[in-house]
Amino acid sequence: MSLTNIARLFFKPRWSELERHQNDGEALQREVLSNLLAKAKDTEYGRNHLFGATKDYEDFVRNTPINTYEELKGDIDRMRRGESDVLWRGRVKWYAKSSGTTNDKSKFIPVSPEGLQRVHYKGGADVVAIYLRNRPDSRMFDGRGLILGGSHAPNYNLPGSLVGDLSAILIENINPLANLVRVPSKKTALLSDFETKRDRIAREAMSKNVTNISGVPSWMLSVLNRMMEVTGKTHLEEVWPNIEVFFHGGVAFTPYREQYQKLITSPRMQYMETYNASEGFFGIQDDPNDKSMLLMLDYDVFYEFVPMENIELAPEHYNPIPLWAVEKGKNYAMIISTSCGLWRYMLGDTVQFTSTNPYKFIITGRTKSFINAFGEELIVDNAERGLAHACEMTGAVVSEYTAAPVFMGSDAKCRHQWVIEFAKAPDDIDKFATALDKKLQEVNSDYEAKRYKDITLQPLEIIVAREGLFNDWLKHKGKLGGQHKVPRLSNKRDIIDEIIKMNS
Repeated sequence: MSLTNIARLFFKPRWSELERHQNDGEALQREVLSNLLAKAKDTEYGRNHLFGATKDYEDFVRNTPINTYEELKGDIDRMRRGESDVLWRGRVKWYAKSSGTTNDKSKFIPVSPEGLQRVHYKGGADVVAIYLRNRPDSRMFDGRGLILGGSHAPNYNLPGSLVGDLSAILIENINPLANLVRVPSKKTALLSDFETKRDRIAREAMSKNVTNISGVPSWMLSVLNRMMEVTGKTHLEEVWPNIEVFFHGGVAFTPYREQYQKLITSPRMQYMETYNASEGFFGIQDDPNDKSMLLMLDYDVFYEFVPMENIELAPEHYNPIPLWAVEKGKNYAMIISTSCGLWRYMLGDTVQFTSTNPYKFIITGRTKSFINAFGEELIVDNAERGLAHACEMTGAVVSEYTAAPVFMGSDAKCRHQWVIEFAKAPDDIDKFATALDKKLQEVNSDYEAKRYKDITLQPLEIIVAREGLFNDWLKHKGKLGGQHKVPRLSNKRDIIDEIIKMNS
């Protein structure tokens, strides 16, 4: 019996457990909330917010405020310095470093032992379980998995306490048995210099029988391109003939899909999206023919959702709703409560449900990643669909992009400005711009209204980026590699102005 068939027997019991997601979503989520409150009732935060007396969701809403990182960072810093029983029971030793807030370069997200096992690792196990269920012919465990991770460092020099990319924390704490079926070596995986790391990964992995790869699409593509340079091959299956799946997450896959399809031409190759972040593991693409993801309801994560029309109001007027009250087709900002001590925490991501039985969704963007300078309410999902259409119309391939508004000047003209790095440039950039603009009008009625007769918004402008511009900008910001990503849309010009300045 092959190792994959043995693994299939191990994962098979989970298949029937996942069936509860079909009809028991509300019950699963109420159980999660009850368990979280019971475990945290004797923490400082739990006592201050009456967790011990909280009987149901309605009590929880009355007793517990909505939080951003700003409200919790003082408590998190105390936890980082070794205090126990603050936001979560016991001492939390691991902190996932995430992109910062207005006032801080970085956020430090607690990763408790329960959160590690019952959120992050449970999500990773379910990805494999669902993939094996959908792919009876899989042989993934008969080879190795390439897992792309970041790096970590000591936390305030406290013994055994680490801060760094979530992926590095996961690799550091992974079951030693998993190291038998993964590459690269732990030492290489945790290197902080990405350019050195990608070269070492390529050289370590090129002779291995790699069947599956996991990571952020942009950084994985950089590693695989280095692999092609080192080996002199054209297609990845020439190096790894048994490659069959890419488990990806962190950024939208649309801008990278065509590049991967050119690099990997094997008809057996599949792509499976996951929604995993420093704050938790939330969704898995459970059907290869459906781009929506299944919301994972029986982890240590309780969900609430703020209708996007309320998001610019004061937090006391957000009026969040529980999962069982959401509607299909509406944009919501996500709020989570987890066993890592994040209580009613504004995640910053926006989602739209495509089904409520089971609960399936797509990520539509970020609460702070949009352009609404002139009432156009352009979100990342609109941008991705517009770019995909423009690429289809012109044969172009987009590597990276960012966009921001150009505000009204002395000529009383406003427009959107896009900086786009192409893996394959269109023959006619004006045709690309027109196709993008028309698709944005098609998918966003507010944008269409503002573009009417060029009265409010002029046609969009595209600046073609030189090769490597976005990597250079990330390197300049100290964010090359790991889980860092290029901001796609911004309502301000600080990011795009920095990038344009480097475009020479």
